Amino acid sequence: MNEILCSTGALIGRPNGRNYKLLEFLTGQLSCDGFEFMMYDTWYGEVDALVNTLTALQLHIPVVHCEKRIGEAISKGGKEELEDAYHRFEINCGIAEKLQAKKIVMHLWDGITSDANFENNIKAYPQLTEIAGSYNMDLLVENVVCNHESPMQRWCELAEKYPDIHFIFDTKMAAFHEQLDLLYDEKYEWLWKEGHIRHYHVNDYGGGYKDWKNLRTLPIGKGHADFERFFKHLQKTGYEGTLTVESTAFNAEGVVDIKMLNDQFEYIRKALTADESCF
Repeated sequence: MNEILCSTGALIGRPNGRNYKLLEFLTGQLSCDGFEFMMYDTWYGEVDALVNTLTALQLHIPVVHCEKRIGEAISKGGKEELEDAYHRFEINCGIAEKLQAKKIVMHLWDGITSDANFENNIKAYPQLTEIAGSYNMDLLVENVVCNHESPMQRWCELAEKYPDIHFIFDTKMAAFHEQLDLLYDEKYEWLWKEGHIRHYHVNDYGGGYKDWKNLRTLPIGKGHADFERFFKHLQKTGYEGTLTVESTAFNAEGVVDIKMLNDQFEYIRKALTADESCF
C-alpha cells in the first residue's frame, strides 16, 4: 500500500518564519497519509523543543529529510567540514529516531560546490550509513541536481562502489537534467528491480535543461513533466511505498494553500489506481 506524504517544507519556510509550531494548525487540514519532516539549519539550537512539539502532535512521520547544508559541507571537504557534517547528520538521525521515522533522505552533495569534488561524497558515504544504521534509519541518497555531471551518473558511480545503496528519486531533479525518462529505460531497470529506489518525491518542473533560474518545486500540472507515464510505471513495477509532495504551498506572506496540496494528494491517489490515464 502506498503512503502519500506531505513535506513539512511545503508548509513552513522563510515567509512564515520557519515556525514549526504552525504545523499544529496546518496538518489537521491536510488529507495526506503522513508527513516527511524537513529539517532546517536554523533549528539546531532548539532540537528538544522541536521534537517535543512534533511528538505532541502525534503525526505519522515515516520519513525525515536531512538539513541540506550537510551535503554541502561534505562536498567542500576538509577535516573540519566533514566532522561538522557527521555531527549534524547524527543530530538529524537522532531527531528521526525520536519521531519514529524509518527512512532518512539526504542530499549527499549540495550547494555551489555540488558534485565538483565527488570523491569527497563517495568517501563520506560509509560513515554516513554507519551513523544512520546506529539509529535504525534507512539512508536514502537523493538524485540532487549537479553542476558538473548528472544525478544518474553519480548514482551509478555510488552503486558500483556500494552495491547495497538505497535511493530516493525526485521527479523535478530528474526533469531538470532531462533524465526523468531514464527511470523507464531498460539500462536502469536495476534501480527498481533490485530495490534501490525506496522513496519518491513527486514534483513538477517548468524549466529547460539545467535551467537554474526555473529550479522551482511546482505542483503536478504546473510544469511539463510526464506524470501519466510516471504513474503508469509505478503501477507496472508494483511499487508500494512512500511518495512525498514537496510543492511549495506558502506565498510571499507565508499563507499556505491547503486546497492545492489536498488536490495533489487526491490526484496521486487516483493516478496510482487508474486503469487508464487520469489526465
